[in-house]
Amino acid sequence: LWIMRRAIFPGSFDPLTLGHCEIIKKAIQVFDQVIVAVGNNSEKKYMFSLDQRLDFISFEFKNNPLVLVEKYDGLTAEFCKSKNIKHIVRGLRNPADFEFEKKIALFNNSLEEIETIFFLTSPNNAFISSSMVREIIENGGNYKKFVPESVSA
Repeated sequence: LWIMRRAIFPGSFDPLTLGHCEIIKKAIQVFDQVIVAVGNNSEKKYMFSLDQRLDFISFEFKNNPLVLVEKYDGLTAEFCKSKNIKHIVRGLRNPADFEFEKKIALFNNSLEEIETIFFLTSPNNAFISSSMVREIIENGGNYKKFVPESVSA
């Protein structure tokens, strides 16, 4: 009996960065399918619309059938439950990320018995964050070397 191993990679992806792309590529080496779950929080101000963020990821992984892109509202654990998925993928850049992500992982596990799998970013992507990219964009700087073609086009 073959059981598909699926995982969710949740985030706002505002915008998608090379670091996010690296984590997705690592995750599809481990899982049969990765759903990149784009969160939509009505309380949060985004630089890019939900549709733009979905399009960035869909375009970037259009030739990879192992990557699905979906939007969701509410708790990540509830989204996982609705999809019958028991694994969440997260990227770690530094020790501070680990401490932050560990708390969320423990919370999700206590809600729905979901395991979080952490992937380390490579040193050349470890300093990239969506918030830093947004700041560069807002100040008219050259952000293109930190994001994939779908964002910089």
